[in-house]
Amino acid sequence: MSLVLSIANQKGGVGKTTTAINLASSLSYLGKKVLLIDLDYQANATTCMGINRGSFKASVFDCLTEEASLPEAILHTDSPNIDVLPARTVVEGIEEKIILNTNRDFILHTQLQAVRKNYDYVLIDCPPSLGFVTINAMVASDGIIIPVQCEFLAMDGLTQLLNTIRVVQSKKKVNMETLTIFGVLLTMLDTRSNSGFQVVNEVKTYFGEKVFQTIIPRNVSCSNATFYGVPVTEFSPKSKSSLGYRLLAKEVITRHDEA
Repeated sequence: MSLVLSIANQKGGVGKTTTAINLASSLSYLGKKVLLIDLDYQANATTCMGINRGSFKASVFDCLTEEASLPEAILHTDSPNIDVLPARTVVEGIEEKIILNTNRDFILHTQLQAVRKNYDYVLIDCPPSLGFVTINAMVASDGIIIPVQCEFLAMDGLTQLLNTIRVVQSKKKVNMETLTIFGVLLTMLDTRSNSGFQVVNEVKTYFGEKVFQTIIPRNVSCSNATFYGVPVTEFSPKSKSSLGYRLLAKEVITRHDEA
C-alpha cells in the first residue's frame, strides 16, 4: 500500500512546495512511483514540474468540487516515475463549494482510493492555511511532514497546526485509520548564522525524534530551479539543496519501511 504524506504548515515561505517537488523527484530517482498532488492555490508545484497551467482540462479543485474524477485529472510528466494532479490559480469560491458537501472532509480521501494502489508515495503540497482544503489533505493522508524554516519565529503558529492535526486524527479514528506526524523538516538553514542553529536546537527539543536528520540549507539553486520550472535535483544535481533532498528521500523510505 502506498504512503500518503501531506506537506503542511500554515505559515507561508517555509519550503512546502520546494520540499514537495524535490522529494518527489528524489524518490523517483530511487525507483519509487510518485503522485504529486498540488493543493496550493498558487499552483507553484504544477509550474515547477514543467506543466503549463493552461494545458489541462481538470485540476485537483475540480476533483474537490466533484466536477471531475481524480483519475481523469492526473497528468504524466517527463519523469517515468512521477505523475501530477495539477492545480489552477483561479479557484474562487472553492471553500464555499466544499462546505456544502455533507462529506466535505473526506472528498480527497474518497477520490484517492481509485488510484492509490498505483503509487509507492503520494505527496500533497498544502496551501498556507488550515481551511477545508488542508483538512481534506490531512484526512486523505497517513502522515504529515512539517517544514520549519530555520529563522526567527519558526515555531510561531505551530500550536494551531498541531491542534488541527489532533482534530483530524479524531476524524480518522472513526474509520479505524491513523494520522501521524511523519517528520519535521528543517529548511533554509543559513550556516553562517548562529540564530539558524538556535532554531534547530529549539525544534529538536520540542519534536525530538520526529525531526529528520537531514537539514535543507539555504541555497540559490532552489530559486533558480523554480525560475526554470524544474526541481533543483534536476537543475543542479550537485548543489547542497539537491543532495539534501536526496538524503531526505532515503530517510523517508527508511521510516516508511520501519513503520
